[in-house]
Amino acid sequence: MAYSTDDVAIARSLQLATYIHASMATFWTYDYACSLHEEWEFLLRSRWNKMKCLYIITRYLPFIFLATDLSMYFTPNENPGKCRVLENTQSGLGIVLVIVSESFFIIRTYVLWNKNRILLVAILSTFFTFLVASFSIVFATGVPAAYATSAIPGITGCYQSSTSFQYFIPFLLLSVFELGLMMLTLICAMQNWRINSNRLYIVLVNHNISYYACGFLFSITNTITSLLLKYSYQIVLYNFQFMILAILATRMHLHLWQVNQHPHGSTTLVLSGVVRGARFGPYKMTGGGGFGRVDYVLNL
Repeated sequence: MAYSTDDVAIARSLQLATYIHASMATFWTYDYACSLHEEWEFLLRSRWNKMKCLYIITRYLPFIFLATDLSMYFTPNENPGKCRVLENTQSGLGIVLVIVSESFFIIRTYVLWNKNRILLVAILSTFFTFLVASFSIVFATGVPAAYATSAIPGITGCYQSSTSFQYFIPFLLLSVFELGLMMLTLICAMQNWRINSNRLYIVLVNHNISYYACGFLFSITNTITSLLLKYSYQIVLYNFQFMILAILATRMHLHLWQVNQHPHGSTTLVLSGVVRGARFGPYKMTGGGGFGRVDYVLNL
């Protein structure tokens, strides 16, 4: 039986999506296995607080996300309605993953700016506005969308047959948000680099910039693929971005906790609120090397 050019292109896009999602699940499992000892040390030794709960949600929600993902692309499915349910569930879980991952770094930016409430209100208002817009676009586009499977036997997975370019908008909004927070971190770092040179402060700034830069680049890439590609090629990196953001957020939080457990000089208290949920309190660093002042730590 001869297949059209579109049928072949659709089959290839679904195969590529299947390979990427399988590699994503493998990468997540490998990362989890490699950090299992460190993670259980953190879970058993750290105090229970809101940051620890946020860590657990961000760390283990991807298991549900991946199960939905693999079910969609590896299970033979001829029912478009089931495809729609799986896709919408996946989109919702992806947005939740972005929310919890970004929450770590919104809190960190708040700490870097010395508990500036005006800045926090501005960040949260912007984030909430972008979230409402993203939810509206994703579900207004995805719920009524038509789904189809490959006409070629043996090709599993389904795709959105009615191509929509509106999906680029949430990633464009996220890239703007990431860029804004990265600029705030850079401004704070340039203002304080002479007076705050302790190790935890440097780790915090490096984490923020690395996370925001990675999120910004992924968002721009997904914006471009949403506009220029079709079939499963259009969304092939969406879930990959959600997973990478969750891995970065939890890995960086775990690393910050570990650094705080093995301080140099008297840096033990620096930013301990980020990892322990301590109360706010001004204190001056007195350890060797002329550490600068960190005025506030996070009160959770």
